[in-house]
Parts: sequence; structure tokens; C-alpha cells
Amino acid sequence: MTRNDFIRRLKAGLKGLPAEDISDIVADYEEHFEAGAAEGRSEEEVADALGNPTRLARELRFEAGIRNWQTDRTPSSAFAAVVGFMGLATIDILILLPIVLSVIGIIFALYLAMFALFICGGFVLFVGPLQGFPGGIAAAIFAGLGLMAGSIAVGALLTILSIWVINALLWFGRLHYRVIEPAIKSEDA
Repeated sequence: MTRNDFIRRLKAGLKGLPAEDISDIVADYEEHFEAGAAEGRSEEEVADALGNPTRLARELRFEAGIRNWQTDRTPSSAFAAVVGFMGLATIDILILLPIVLSVIGIIFALYLAMFALFICGGFVLFVGPLQGFPGGIAAAIFAGLGLMAGSIAVGALLTILSIWVINALLWFGRLHYRVIEPAIKSEDA
């Protein structure tokens, strides 16, 4: 594979990352080719030594997702990290996808349930005293506040659980890469 083919495939695999990150990564790999040429190595030798550019792009996207998640813990950075993980774990996708989607679905359903519970608590808080709630006005107010506070507490616990799940996926992705990488390098050799 020539230098241009390698860089073209690397850029294609990095689509979706910020342009600044792509240019930095491409510049790093251009330097590898320049250093190889200075040592008298051919472009094909350097490309073989660097490995599969598509695989490299998946690994770099995964690492960028992890860095983004570690600096900015938002839903979008979590999504990017999970997508980067899924791209890296293409070998295990048939096994992991149903598990990951099930866990995400359950957590999402629990978030919706907590939101519904919060709305119900607000309804009891405001409408209960006007409709003759059993136990009187104070019972309606405390029941409504209790439902709302409970839903907020469970929502906070779900957020912590979500962070743990994302961190576990990223840990598995790094472990997966460390275990699979030697096998991939021995196949390429």
C-alpha cells in the first residue's frame, strides 16, 4: 500500500472527528512515512509496519471518544464513546450488541418511569389538596413531595449507574484492544 492509499483510508476511517483532530492524526502518520523514507524504507514497508489504516482509525476514534468522555461527561460524549467502542469491537458485535442495547433500553425505560413518577408526584401535590386526598391537605402535600423527591433520588442513582455502565464498556474496549492487538499484528506479519 502506498502512502497516499494509507492516508486516504485513514482519513476515511476518521470521518466524524473534528477536522483539527483529523489533521493532527494525519500529520503524525505523514511524519512516520517521512522518517521511513529518511531511513531508506519504501512506502509499502512503512505502511505494513503501521498496520491496517482502517483498524487504526477505529482505535483512534475509540481513544478520542474516551478522552472526550473523561473531560466532558455529557450524553453526547457518552454516545460518542459507546459508538467508538462498538466500532472497535466489530469482532464481538454480534454478542455485545444485544447486551448493550438491552442495558441501554432498561436504563432508558427506568428514566422514563422516574420522569412519570415525578409528574405524578406533582399532580398529587397540586391537585390532591383540592380533591379531598385521603388524610387531608398535609398528607397530599407530603405524598406529592415524597413522590417527587423519590423520583429525583432514583434518577440520580440511575445516572450513577449509567456512568458505571459507560465506564465498564470503555474498560472492556481497552481490554479488548490489548488482547486482540497481538493477534492482529501476528496475522499481518
